[in-house]
Amino acid sequence: WNEIIELFRAGMPLQKHRCRFKSYERCFKASEAVDCLHELLGSNQNFGPEVTRNQTVKLLKKFLKNHVIEDIKGRWGKEDFQDDGHLYRFPPSSPLKPYPKKPSCGKEVIKFPGWDEPKAGTSQEHMSVKSVTMNSEMWYKRHSIAIGEVPACKLVFRRELTQTNIEEIWKSMTLSRLQKVLGLDSLDEVLDTKLVNSKHIVQNAYNVTKQGIVILEDKSKELPHWILSAMKCLANWPSCSDLKQPTYSGFERDVFKTIVDYFGQIKEPLLTFHFFDVFVSVLG
Repeated sequence: WNEIIELFRAGMPLQKHRCRFKSYERCFKASEAVDCLHELLGSNQNFGPEVTRNQTVKLLKKFLKNHVIEDIKGRWGKEDFQDDGHLYRFPPSSPLKPYPKKPSCGKEVIKFPGWDEPKAGTSQEHMSVKSVTMNSEMWYKRHSIAIGEVPACKLVFRRELTQTNIEEIWKSMTLSRLQKVLGLDSLDEVLDTKLVNSKHIVQNAYNVTKQGIVILEDKSKELPHWILSAMKCLANWPSCSDLKQPTYSGFERDVFKTIVDYFGQIKEPLLTFHFFDVFVSVLG
């Protein structure tokens, strides 16, 4: 969009025209705009010679609607562009669209954990860095997104991440993702983030079996083997012939009741009370 606008503004001849006994400076006829833009699109690698004149007129209609051009009296938006002798001009304001900005997930953004400043004598800020800019032509070739300069490159001090750094990264990213999934401005409504243990998140991320089951640090808290077998049998029901389990009418109901009885006698559910509201919100 920005590339074509820039090329069109640069290549469109602006002349003096008369309309109803009045002269207008630096303007062009609609048919002249179609001629110019059609030739420009045909020679552009992003479009090519397959572009028709009718398609060019449709693009100019969009130009008029978005105030890339205006009629000689300054009207645009609701006016209709036709391939005729009507006079148009470029508005004084820039029609280029700004850089796209990444939308925020809410008013309160969970900040990425900050690092401690490097020790004295190890900083590279004293080194002179020459700002690097990119002109519009190079920007078009590489991105074709917008006109402007690329921010200057800066040296970044490299340091090793500690285990605490890694845990804080996992926690911040997990909370940020949760806030986005719930569509909330803040997690304060459903969760006290201070209760979230970053070590537990890392444990769930790294210590997982091939079957996707988390390996507990405290082996005494693992589920009994017979409960796991019952859950596996029920998960594969009715295609559980390979498990070599006896089957009869109502077998699956008895297995389910056995699992329910086991979890029913636990004082606290597997999903702790602290995270109950979060779980309900996710299901909603």
